[in-house]
Amino acid sequence: RKAYSREINSELVEKDRTNITGTLVFTVFTAVLGSFQFGYDIGVINAPQEVIVKKSNKIWISPWEREGKLVKPDFLITMLWSLSVSSFAVGGMIASFFGGWLGDQLGRIKAMLVANILSLVGALLMGFSKLGPSHILIISGRSISGLYCGLISGLVPMYIGEIAPTTLRGALGTLHQLAIVTGILISQIVGLNFILGNHERWHILLGLSAVRAIIQSLLLFFCPESPRYLYIKLDEEVKAKKSLKRLRGGVDVTKDITEMRKEKEEASSEQKVSIIQLFTNSSYRQPILVALMLHMAQQFSGINGIFYYSTSIFQTAGISQPVYATIGVGAINMVFTALSVFLVEKAGRRSLFLIGMSGMFVCAIFMSLGLILLDKLAWMSYVSMVAIFLFVSFFEIGPGPIPWFMVAEFFSQGPRPAALAIAAFSNWTCNFIVALCFQYIAKFCGPYVFFLFAGVVLAFTLFTFFKVPETKGKSFEEIAAEFRKKSSSAKVPKAAVEMEFLGATETV
Repeated sequence: RKAYSREINSELVEKDRTNITGTLVFTVFTAVLGSFQFGYDIGVINAPQEVIVKKSNKIWISPWEREGKLVKPDFLITMLWSLSVSSFAVGGMIASFFGGWLGDQLGRIKAMLVANILSLVGALLMGFSKLGPSHILIISGRSISGLYCGLISGLVPMYIGEIAPTTLRGALGTLHQLAIVTGILISQIVGLNFILGNHERWHILLGLSAVRAIIQSLLLFFCPESPRYLYIKLDEEVKAKKSLKRLRGGVDVTKDITEMRKEKEEASSEQKVSIIQLFTNSSYRQPILVALMLHMAQQFSGINGIFYYSTSIFQTAGISQPVYATIGVGAINMVFTALSVFLVEKAGRRSLFLIGMSGMFVCAIFMSLGLILLDKLAWMSYVSMVAIFLFVSFFEIGPGPIPWFMVAEFFSQGPRPAALAIAAFSNWTCNFIVALCFQYIAKFCGPYVFFLFAGVVLAFTLFTFFKVPETKGKSFEEIAAEFRKKSSSAKVPKAAVEMEFLGATETV
């Protein structure tokens, strides 16, 4: 009888998986098209840099020189190009606070549709930039595209997490990051000179995201609304069941409804926490400061300097075909992101973060050594190239995905939304600073620039070693206890009482 029961259960599980796979594929694919756009917008500005700068020289610098302005043309071009790159992060920085709010106000599907309006407007501005003042239209278009990406960076993971069955939630959740790095790689490929990264078609490269916005908007009409949003936010049990049946392939959804009912009760009983309280309440102060430092470590490591300016870095290193080397960076980025999906559940979060940061420290030193010795030893260009490839690999093993995991694990349901919002804002702000300042820092430091980043990475590595607790497989109370151990100034009795009030939560 037991053998027969196991056989029946096995058949049911297999049938359930088949139904889940068939139902979820379309919905998840449609959702991560937004994540793909996020990555595309990060990488698309890299390849056509030389073409756009040359056009800007004709439009901006010639009249500037004729009128006898005192500002040096090189300075003006650097400023305009830095703004073209960094304006994307400004939009993301602003919108990162509003993704969750918009999703709650309109629903996940309608929120993504509204966000696509921003994507379409931004793409059209950049697509028509060849016909008008290029930098004004590019800066405006990338700012609006940044608003879209700031919204989508919260909406897509939230939607996927809510439609995925518990057993697949972790695996499907990682598709957001994988779609981002895939978008970076595709933008680098289509940005090749013989495809779209040339004088005739560079504006098409920048405006191509309009096609994705239209396709995703059409596909979203066929996607079910999040059952968790329908049940927990709107109290629409009938609609939630209907949505679940579409997602689960018609199987019994009683267990899912019971789980959502419990989640709704827990959410209503736990006190919400504001962003100000995260810094004023002693129970949250240490975790939020550590969370912000992890995101600062991710951005100030210099990784986005490589993503945004890798072509010019490879040119400086003496690589004859820098665009192809940049594509190599994108490919390695994607491969190691996929690898991190498996590593992060087998090794500890803290351990992987430390391994990644330590590897990046060594690679940054070799990058600068390669640039310094390039005039004396021609083969040092290959040292710099290999160091950049390994730098990206180590980033995706740890510092790339892990800060987002750990911030969610530091906080229970009450303070988590505010913590994720301020963490996202911090991430985008640091992204903006690096994008705006990297060109100036590189000009000032010359081949020594990555020694500076090596020092920053070392400082954050030491901070992680002494201040960041391991979170893998630990409950919220256990993580809170780790923070109390690491904070000599913490008032243990008061913190313990406050932690107990919040309740224990486990996050994967």
